[in-house]
Amino acid sequence: METNPRGIPKAPFVENVEDHVTEQEPVEIVLRKFQEAMAKYKFMEINMLQRKRNLDAKLPDIRKTLEMVQFLQSQANEDDESKEVETLYELNDTLYATAKIKPTGSVCLWLGANVMLEYPVDEAAELLSSKLEGALKTLKNTEEDLTYLRDQITTMEVNTARVYNWDVKQRRLANAKAQEAGEN
Repeated sequence: METNPRGIPKAPFVENVEDHVTEQEPVEIVLRKFQEAMAKYKFMEINMLQRKRNLDAKLPDIRKTLEMVQFLQSQANEDDESKEVETLYELNDTLYATAKIKPTGSVCLWLGANVMLEYPVDEAAELLSSKLEGALKTLKNTEEDLTYLRDQITTMEVNTARVYNWDVKQRRLANAKAQEAGEN
């Protein structure tokens, strides 16, 4: 079975309904299989949308943190040990305080799961740059997968409509033949 680069299976397009509907697999079973496949694609789409929302929320934080580390890095490169940086930091949603920061050559980064580590400024900038690059790549892949999934869902909806319409047509023909036979 054909898949995209991240393993999402490609939905088959039903060109000839007679090839898919047989005595062993009547219309009801084929339609049920299509509905199950569509439900799987929609489940994957919901998960991808959630992943995209999470990435969209994390990216600004990573960028902001990287900018701050790069600022501290530029301050550390000036070789003025006595130079302090005055800044505001958030105590609460609406409460800020002023702080004077002496260059120390290191920063503390939250890594998640209530873990904070101290890094040298250069190493922190490198780590944040790689995290930003990875997040952007993941976001791009997620957006590609969402587009691919939408195409597969559309294909399955078209397949379902084609099989259903074919079944309606076959039933009408059978009814017409039955009425014709009844008149004779």
